[in-house]
Amino acid sequence: MNGASPTLRVKYSQIMSQVSKHPAKPSSPPKVPQPPSEQNAGRQSKAYALMASGTMVSRVLGFIRTALLAVAIGSSTTMSDIFEKANVIPTIIFMLLAGGIFNVILVPQLIKASQASDKGSSYTSKLVTLTVVVMSLATVLLTLLAGPLIKTLTLNWTEPMLAMGTAFAYWCLPQVFFYGVYAVFGQVLNAHGRFAAYMWAPVANNLVQILTIGTFIVLFGAYGGGNDQLATWTTPQTVLLAGGATLGIVVQAVVLFWPLRRIGLGLRPDFSWRGMGLRHVGKLAAWTLGSMMVGNIASLVNSKFVSSATAARLSMPNGGADIPGEYALNTSQLITVLPHSIFALTLATMLFNEFTKAFQENRRDDVAPLLSQGLRTTAVPIVFAAVVFIVLAGPLGRLFAGSSSTSMLQGAALAQLLVLTALGLPFKSVHLFMIRVFFAEEDTKTPMLIQTVIAALGVTLAFSAFQILPATQIAPAMALIYGATNVLSAVIAHYLIVRRYGDYGTSQVIDAYIRIGVMAALSGVVGAGVLWLLGGYSWGFAWSSIGSALIAIAIVGTVMAIVYIALLRLIRSEELENFLGPLARKIPGLRR
Repeated sequence: MNGASPTLRVKYSQIMSQVSKHPAKPSSPPKVPQPPSEQNAGRQSKAYALMASGTMVSRVLGFIRTALLAVAIGSSTTMSDIFEKANVIPTIIFMLLAGGIFNVILVPQLIKASQASDKGSSYTSKLVTLTVVVMSLATVLLTLLAGPLIKTLTLNWTEPMLAMGTAFAYWCLPQVFFYGVYAVFGQVLNAHGRFAAYMWAPVANNLVQILTIGTFIVLFGAYGGGNDQLATWTTPQTVLLAGGATLGIVVQAVVLFWPLRRIGLGLRPDFSWRGMGLRHVGKLAAWTLGSMMVGNIASLVNSKFVSSATAARLSMPNGGADIPGEYALNTSQLITVLPHSIFALTLATMLFNEFTKAFQENRRDDVAPLLSQGLRTTAVPIVFAAVVFIVLAGPLGRLFAGSSSTSMLQGAALAQLLVLTALGLPFKSVHLFMIRVFFAEEDTKTPMLIQTVIAALGVTLAFSAFQILPATQIAPAMALIYGATNVLSAVIAHYLIVRRYGDYGTSQVIDAYIRIGVMAALSGVVGAGVLWLLGGYSWGFAWSSIGSALIAIAIVGTVMAIVYIALLRLIRSEELENFLGPLARKIPGLRR
């Protein structure tokens, strides 16, 4: 889950302020556009800063949590893959059941309801009540089915592995309910323009989990490598690790109570669901739910293929530490999604409301400028981040590989996934922006069709890889497939956007990505040279410990950033000015 610069938002505000006025009569002279008020621009800048900073802090803490978890149970180990399977299922199942409805469909409905005399209190009360009832029933049923779920979603696991996965699942599946509460509360806040709380709530979740994993390491020690984790694992370890993960999600939902109360909606239990417009929402949700079902069922199927690596690892030397599995694959996704969440997702969240208002007020011509500017501005951090991940894949992998005797091998396994995953990162962000345009117009059919094509292709490629490749190579194959399908999804979305709304400045966007990509690649060459001096390609200093990997990342990343910004300034990049302009005005040295 993020951002455009304040300069970009001022430009958006100028567009919105101009088109919101009644057009002049043909005989009248054109009106001179007036800039937005400083107060309005200030509020927008503050909202953006709070959203981006919340996401940044949350992601950094998420990285700390992931690194600590690798210290506790390893990254390419039997236990890490088993726990990952049980802990990820609630997220995927929630998205399968209702994620798309909460995150996309209900926002336009809540925005409409917020215009009522009671600020949407009645509608929101009914919605929250419905959420609690439905998610409670779903959670109870899923928890009772923990064993069959684990068995269905794995391949070639032994009985002890299945038993361990089931035990973890009993503790993790209640997360489904609290994900639902968090999602509906967050969308209510977003509909009322309170974006920051939704972005900051995961910080509390990560803090709880960091504390829990730290306690685990203190009580039970760090994973040292070489031992049979299943044979020595105890019930208190299960309770602390899996229970702590669920406690974090509980806290993430509960902390939204306070900002929700400050809106003054006076929420209360309300079972009068008739008259909510659920029939209209249901028609929209049918396509969205179908899209989420297709996408998340595909994720479950793909993760089933990847789970075969866990069993294959048992017969490998060094415990198969150099064989990446589900935990390593998901960790590579977590790392590479950081810039997407900070820059692309935050801006897309803010623009979604603007897209929605533009369609509701019949101002379709405003959509293209918003989309084009958003795509070009986010290219600055997203393209650079992709190059950084490729150059620094080794030290990044080592950073999240724990401290065992096989940590270098585990780091190398994760590094190869990072390179493959990073290749599709810019296209992932492009697709996000474009798909939000369809949702804003309450068109859920088109995203469903795109998702179906991509999911079907992904599963087909994954199944083919499973049939052709050994189980030890399934995770790298899946990382490559994810990158390829990100490219294809962006291409399909682009074609449909142009066909329906006209060109949004495609040539400008492509030109921006090419220019920015060349500069990012040049900074990558310089960064690779520095990393070579630090032993990043010879098992040297950059690989020797978590601390040395972090130092290498900091040095190389800083050098690359300086070179990158200097090169963009040299070619007078307008996108850099949009991205860094407000900061440069406050720090005169940046102008030079």
